[in-house]
Parts: sequence; structure tokens; C-alpha cells
Amino acid sequence: MVIGGGPAGSIAALHLAQGGMRPLLIEREREGHDPVCGGFVSADALGLLARSGIDSANLQGHPIERMRFFVQGRMLEAALPFPAIGLSRRRLDTVLVDAARRAGADVEFGRIARTLSDDRTVSLADGGMLAADAIILATGKLNLRGVDRPGQSAQGDAKIGLRRALRPDRACTAALNGTIELHLLAGGYAGLVLQEDGLLNLCLSISAARLREAEGSADRLLVMICEEAPSLGERVAAATPVGAWRSIARIPYGWRATETLPGLFRVGDQAAVIASLAGDGIAIAIASATAAARALLRGGPAAAPAFQRDFARAARWPLVCGEALRHVAETPGWARPVARFVAMKPAMLAWGARATRIAQAA
Repeated sequence: MVIGGGPAGSIAALHLAQGGMRPLLIEREREGHDPVCGGFVSADALGLLARSGIDSANLQGHPIERMRFFVQGRMLEAALPFPAIGLSRRRLDTVLVDAARRAGADVEFGRIARTLSDDRTVSLADGGMLAADAIILATGKLNLRGVDRPGQSAQGDAKIGLRRALRPDRACTAALNGTIELHLLAGGYAGLVLQEDGLLNLCLSISAARLREAEGSADRLLVMICEEAPSLGERVAAATPVGAWRSIARIPYGWRATETLPGLFRVGDQAAVIASLAGDGIAIAIASATAAARALLRGGPAAAPAFQRDFARAARWPLVCGEALRHVAETPGWARPVARFVAMKPAMLAWGARATRIAQAA
């Protein structure tokens, strides 16, 4: 059984079906949607998708060739060291779920898993019970009762993730064409990238304290940070909100699963959570899911602990680099001098992007 129909869950189900199994994938949402995380798909992720039989041309993503940072009024810009695309999660997830279904996986939407017991029995919100020999846990940053992340400590600087789609005007679209843009803030950052549907994906990773300052209002928070970052304010003012905010609390950046029980394979954000700033979350999802499916096909449920240790080892350095970059970006005292240094050596941006890649783990 695969719990979760995002990139990690869909890729795991796809590989299991291609390997001769008939996995059951259950997804809590009833239809495609755009969660908080995602929107940027790197070359590593595209390469892993191609190895899974997914043609990147079918994704129809918005090509991204450059990255642009705004730090304390200073703009830094450099070419990405690899090609990438801006892509809505709605589009990506739909393509991957359809591929898994065509390969032979059973897919059920609107099935909400509540708890998972030691004997791998899943209790559902509708009162149903499902049991499996092996579980691929692909619930993203959301924990499932009974299998909370082992070793996850309380986050003293807990982060909140917020996302909203915007419809940019022509000038804003032209300014962001081919570029991913990051605006560094005290206690977090905002990311902007155009998607295949022409909408602008606005994601915020911000400290819980800053949201409390805004009295829990995402709209008020956006006003506050746009005053702090006028460059971001210009982008937001040139776009119209589409739909509601989506949010997720207590993001455990830097966490990775170093152990698990036989029969329980943690993939995606249940395997490793890299800072959003690194832009490698989708690649981690696909790499971990691919490795988990291969381990299960080769060694059965008993292969889970070895898979988890191996993937944790492969993810260690990218996560360390991602956390270092995140802490620098969120600390004005560090961000200013580092920005001055990087302005003299733009190649450092490319180095930081490469240091957080994890594709080799698959």
C-alpha cells in the first residue's frame, strides 16, 4: 500500500507496478490540487522522471534558466547551473498518478488515513481498515498517527509554509520569465516562479513568530513583509490573487529518517526534509520513492531498514548544505556580508545550487 498521491507516492506506485506488483495507492484529496510545497522542478528531478518513463515534454513546464535573489535591497542574479521548470503541483501530480494507474496500480482518491498500527493496518477516516505486507509512507510533511517521525525534536524556530497563486500582469510576467526569484527576509524568505498555466506561484517559508505578529493572518503577513522587501511588494502589486492560501505548520527542515521498521518505507518528506530555499524537494521525493520501490521489489518488506539507512546517508550532505544556506539567508547579520561576497563571485550561487542536489541517491 502507498499512502499519499504526491510525487513520492505516485513514483513508488509506478515502479512497483512496473516491477510486477499491484500496489494500492490511497490519496486523501478527492481531486488534483496545489499543496504548499512544489512549483520548481530541477534538472535532477526531470532526469529521475525520465528514468521512470515520464517525458518532461508532456509536463509542459515553464522553462527556468536563471535565479535571482533580493537581499536587503541588493539584487543578485546568475544562470542556473542546470535547466529547470516551473510547474504546478496539480499538473505534476496528475501526470504521475495517471502514469502509475496505467502501469497497473490501483488508485483511490478521498481515502484519508488516520492511524497506522505496528501490524501495518491502516485506519481510515471513513471507518474502514486496510492491511498490507508493506507500506510506502508518502504523506509529505504531515505525520500519520502511530508512525510519527522518529527523532524529530521540537522546533525552537518552527517554520510555517504558505502558498498562494497569483495572476501576474504582462510586465510582471516579462520580468519573471525564465527566472526563479527569492526574496530573503528576517526569519524566512519568499519564492516566486511562473508555472505552466501562466500563474505565479508565491511560496513563503516564515517563522511562526512572524505569523503571530500578523495576528495569524496570511494577508496581513504579506503586507508586512512587502513593506520590508519592496522588490517583493512590486511583484505582488502587479498580480491578482487566485484562490485561497494553503498552509502547513512546524516544518522540520533538516530532518531525515535514519531508521524504520520492517515493512515501512518512508519516502519524500517522510524520508528527508530539505530547506525550500534549496529547491530540491521534488527530486528528493522521486529519488527516495525510486530507491524504496527497488528495495521492496528486490528484498521484500524486510528491506525497509537498510533502504532507510542508505537513503539517510545519501541525503546527509545535501541537507547539511541546505540548512547552512537557510540559516544564512534568514539571518540579516549574515545575509548582508554574504550577499556582498557573492556579488563579487556570482559563481557561488551556482555552487550552492549544486551542493544541495540529491539525485545520485536513486
